[in-house]
Amino acid sequence: MPCPGAGPEGREARARPRVLVLRALGLGDLLAGVPALRALRRAYPEHEIVLATPAELAPVVAVTGAVDRVLPAAEPGRAVPRALGWTGPPPEVAVDLHGNGPPSHRLLTRLRPGKLLAFAHPDTPEVEGPPWYPEEHERDRWCRLLTAYGIDADPADLLLPRPAGPSPAPGAIVLHPGAGAPSRCWPVERYAAVAGALRERGRRVVVTGGADESDLVARLAKLADLPDTDVFAGGLPYDRLSALVAGARAVVSGDTGIAHLAVAHAAPTVTLFGPVPPSRWGPPDHPRHRALWHPGPDGDPHGHETDPALLRIGTDDVLTALDALDALCEAP
Repeated sequence: MPCPGAGPEGREARARPRVLVLRALGLGDLLAGVPALRALRRAYPEHEIVLATPAELAPVVAVTGAVDRVLPAAEPGRAVPRALGWTGPPPEVAVDLHGNGPPSHRLLTRLRPGKLLAFAHPDTPEVEGPPWYPEEHERDRWCRLLTAYGIDADPADLLLPRPAGPSPAPGAIVLHPGAGAPSRCWPVERYAAVAGALRERGRRVVVTGGADESDLVARLAKLADLPDTDVFAGGLPYDRLSALVAGARAVVSGDTGIAHLAVAHAAPTVTLFGPVPPSRWGPPDHPRHRALWHPGPDGDPHGHETDPALLRIGTDDVLTALDALDALCEAP
């Protein structure tokens, strides 16, 4: 997607009023924000919707049907971007779907928007938004923000269209051992034990990983003795990853982007939670989604060691959840 202001398309777009939405985070964050983005699309049908988000998420943004342009924006450690490459007149509306301020508030107010939709924060008293509830589910949170400003939003409006291309491993069980932080990574040895048990049952098991997770994927593949054809390391392009997930028998992962992608494609999931409970980031309440969680105190979702709550999930828990999904699929 081109950036605003680039070439003839940019000049044409500047003739339209614009809505700028800030959500410069990861894949899971983007997908959790899809219901809010679609609500904005319905509320501002004649506006150009510009989403400030990492450039690599543009293919995902395109299939949501809610955004006209991506404005590339990212910062290490999921921080608020220091600046945005905004050009032309100020946005008519700016929407903070990134956090509850003040850094994200101030980033947007510097653009002098006609209106700012954001949660309230005591350090930015000029922003008169609704209160922030730390324990609220992520999809519900952003829909409630828009509702407070008179915009109808449905947290259940999260499904993506089915991918056009074929799956590279139709009917396989997808294991994804990585996550954005070690605290959300279930031990690779347990993934290998699950893979071994599934293969003994005659199931095809494939492993995926992000661009910086090749070593982790290789270790799991070696422990589980998987053939090279069932190892997708190095970060699949979005079209192949979405086709793989949409055509999977089940997707097993921690609380990370691929779990949200599977939910968006209505694929069966087994998601392992810890240090953050599923009440804040989990899938919708549906039989095809199994959220595994052993309650305990909240941990650090960006920590450097596997969270104790995640370690309380055993391989039998995962296999039992997969058996339940099998029974659901085979029910008359």
